[in-house]
Amino acid sequence: MKFNELNLSADLLAEIEKAGFVEASPIQEQTIPLALEGKDVIGQAQTGTGKTAAFGLPTLEKIRTEEATIQALVIAPTRELAVQSQEELFRFGRSKGVKVRSVYGGSSIEKQIKALKSGAHIVVGTPGRLLDLIKRKALKLQDIETLILDEADEMLNMGFLEDIEAIISRVPESRQTLLFSATMPDAIKRIGVQFMKEPEHVKIAAKELTTELVDQYYLRVKEQEKFDTMTRLMDVEQPELAIVFGRTKRRVDELTRGLKIRGFRAEGIHGDLDQNKRLRVLRDFKNGNLDVLVATDVAARGLDISGVTHVYNYDIPQDPESYVHRIGRTGRAGKSGQSITFVSPNEMGYLQIIENLTKKRMKGLKPASAEEAFQAKKQVALKKIERDFADETIRANFEKFGKDARKLAAEFTPEELAMYILSLTVQDPDSLPEVEIAREKPLPFKPSGSGFGGKGKGSRGGRRGDDRRDNRRGDNRRGGRRDDFKKGSRGNDRFDKDRRYRNKDNKKPRNTSSEKQTGFVIRNKGDK
Repeated sequence: MKFNELNLSADLLAEIEKAGFVEASPIQEQTIPLALEGKDVIGQAQTGTGKTAAFGLPTLEKIRTEEATIQALVIAPTRELAVQSQEELFRFGRSKGVKVRSVYGGSSIEKQIKALKSGAHIVVGTPGRLLDLIKRKALKLQDIETLILDEADEMLNMGFLEDIEAIISRVPESRQTLLFSATMPDAIKRIGVQFMKEPEHVKIAAKELTTELVDQYYLRVKEQEKFDTMTRLMDVEQPELAIVFGRTKRRVDELTRGLKIRGFRAEGIHGDLDQNKRLRVLRDFKNGNLDVLVATDVAARGLDISGVTHVYNYDIPQDPESYVHRIGRTGRAGKSGQSITFVSPNEMGYLQIIENLTKKRMKGLKPASAEEAFQAKKQVALKKIERDFADETIRANFEKFGKDARKLAAEFTPEELAMYILSLTVQDPDSLPEVEIAREKPLPFKPSGSGFGGKGKGSRGGRRGDDRRDNRRGDNRRGGRRDDFKKGSRGNDRFDKDRRYRNKDNKKPRNTSSEKQTGFVIRNKGDK
């Protein structure tokens, strides 16, 4: 279905056309008409399927720009997703004159209060900062007509359930509520029953989520050999734009440092970086100033980055849904992509679970040798020399070195000079700098249903990595970061024992395969 068949106004259609969109995605095609009718909707679809436009377009349609009131509120799990949603809503609502503000931790709350005072029709924010602003009476919710919960399952994973309920309780009951989630655990269904009015459930089946354009490979490798194996593979494959996923913040920092030492243009993002640094890194990556982005799952959630050719799963993800999110960073807009997952021998059982979810079998990949990597780097260097010699601008600078060059040419043969140039350009595999990457404990394989692991460590109900939950005393209330759950290298908590989520009764709810729930109208597309 085309966007011009969805009964949207001319202002919105003009901006949609400017953005180059013509056909609505499945989640947009099913959700937009329901939302325009004023119905509460639960949209179940993965990241990268166009959810922002699915809730954004009908919300923008209802905004009355002549009224200087906040009419819609979007709750998002991370700062990146909040900023991205704000930018997309602003872009689509620009012709109509809609003012959209984003609020999140890690940035000055005073500046955000000032921005809200200058006027807003839609506010997008993370739960902690929104609550802070509500308590300071800087964010008034009495005129909210549309409430949107984006990536609801991720907010649940990060420990935001109480905050979300506190925010919802302050929004008028007469509102329309739109909830979007990749999965549908019991806690999300309870939100649907408790806070929504007969919500219609639009579900996009998994087979529509995993692109056929992504070639998926795995490489069985010992933990201590992962880094050398990955960098050799990168040397051979020469990815134009790559994302490397690490399980923890420490892992991201170490991988970023190691890749830089080996000559790659790499930067990392995770919850401990301040917002300005994170945005700068993402901007450099999008603009082609970086070759490799290293990220944790939460930091990369919802990022809209085009042109990614390779995804490297340095650590196997801690739940199968995260794998789908990761590989969804590539193979976009009709272009092919490649994902490579490094698996230690005792983690091999996870591959079958991932394959069951994606309905696609991963192919085994042979590690590249040091000699293959060396030869590939030489070819890159030779091609660069050829390109530079063909570039008149570069050749014009040669004359600056004319006198010295003629002197060298008299002392050495052309072959000796060429070998010297190549030795400066290409790193010798025998003299590569050592890179130490601290060992991470492999995920224990205790299968239980569709998730990874049973009730022990590494399960869906037990310990998760440092990026899967949040410091509930962080995000903006005390200037902390709400993006990561800190853990040591061996999984030892560095948090105090009195933290709320340490309570044994406050574990993450397990997913359920049942979709039956009071108050839901199930609308499946292609679901078997």
